[in-house]
Amino acid sequence: PGQEEEAAPAAAEKTLFTLTLKSFDAAAKPKVIKEIKQMLGLSLVESKKFVESAPKTMKEGVPKEESEKIVEAMKTLGAVVVSD
Repeated sequence: PGQEEEAAPAAAEKTLFTLTLKSFDAAAKPKVIKEIKQMLGLSLVESKKFVESAPKTMKEGVPKEESEKIVEAMKTLGAVVVSD
């Protein structure tokens, strides 16, 4: 019985993720702010504050495919986004 209990959590694949902006390259800050503004529908001022308060949760309940695209897009811009 002990082995079955350990195997069960691994079988349940996670489908929804929380994206967190961990950090960003200072030189890329304007691009990161612009992307956050577009992605989250915030004003420019709100987006700037959001980026400057990293690490900060960006989105919750994001499907795996979308989360991978966002992580990759932000990485290209110079930001570190973690998908949990």
